[in-house]
Amino acid sequence: MSERKKALFICLGNICRSPIAEAVFLKKISDAGIGDQWEVDSAAIGAWHVGKQPDSRALNTMKEHNLSYNNRARQITKSDFNYYDYIFGMDTENMSDLKRLTPSGSNAKQLMLGDFDPESPGKIIRDPYYDDGAAGFEQCYIQCVRCCAAFLNKVQNNEF
Repeated sequence: MSERKKALFICLGNICRSPIAEAVFLKKISDAGIGDQWEVDSAAIGAWHVGKQPDSRALNTMKEHNLSYNNRARQITKSDFNYYDYIFGMDTENMSDLKRLTPSGSNAKQLMLGDFDPESPGKIIRDPYYDDGAAGFEQCYIQCVRCCAAFLNKVQNNEF
């Protein structure tokens, strides 16, 4: 077996969007029977929530869709840029922050997850943190399902 591919999902605080994307991608690769070929994680741009569980609304959304999740928030590190093959940001600010933080010589492909959305490519995955209810988290989940499936399909078809 060749070396495992590595994907890292990033959002501002690592308690909403990136944990949902991580859990969705883990389910996609597990369902495809290729979970052993990947290493997947998520992290934050900032350190505000380091060590905390995801937002309860994110956890509820994942639970409603039978996605298991046990990780805690962490902040991206310089070594992540050299360790991961793919680093996904959720919006243009994440992408700007990633470019600013990237050490010279990094080979990780930095991608906006929403660019893989077959229904509306280039769309950001909006931060649901300040939403009052669960609707924003459900929308985040739906977008992540479409984007992760499309990305995985491109990788499996050697298009990426």
